[in-house]
Amino acid sequence: MINPFTDEYFMKKALHEAEMAFDKDEIPVGAIIVVDNTIIARSHNLTELLNDVTAHAEMQAITAAANYLGGKYLIGCTLYVTLEPCQMCAGALYWSQISKIVYGASDENRGFIKMGTQLHPKTKVVSGVLALEAADLMKRFFMEKRNK
Repeated sequence: MINPFTDEYFMKKALHEAEMAFDKDEIPVGAIIVVDNTIIARSHNLTELLNDVTAHAEMQAITAAANYLGGKYLIGCTLYVTLEPCQMCAGALYWSQISKIVYGASDENRGFIKMGTQLHPKTKVVSGVLALEAADLMKRFFMEKRNK
C-alpha cells in the first residue's frame, strides 16, 4: 500500500499556513509538526500581530507541539517549514531535540546553514521540498510590499 503521508503532503499543509500569514500581512512562513503521521502543531509567522520578534512560525510550532506532548522534547517529531529556519529557530530546534526538519526554500542570507548554526546531532534535515512554491510565495509577498 502506498503511504499518502509524504514530505510533499505535509509541506502542502505548511504552505497553507504560510498563505494564512501572507493574508495577515506577515512574512509568509508556515510550519507544522508531525508525529506518527498526525499533525500536532500548526503555525505561521505572527511577529507583526504580536509585536514579537520571536514569534516565528517554528517557535510557535515548537511551543504548541511541546504543549500537546506534555514535554519539552520533540523526539520522534518532524517539523515541516516553508523556509529554512533562521539561527534563533535552529537553536530552539536544537534544544527540542526534534528528530527531523523538512524545509522548502533556502534562506541564502539568514538561514541556519549560512549562519553556521548547528542542529542536534541526531536531527535529520531534508531541504528543497516544494521549494519553488515556497519561494514564489515569498517573492510575491515582497513584490507587493515594494509596490505599495
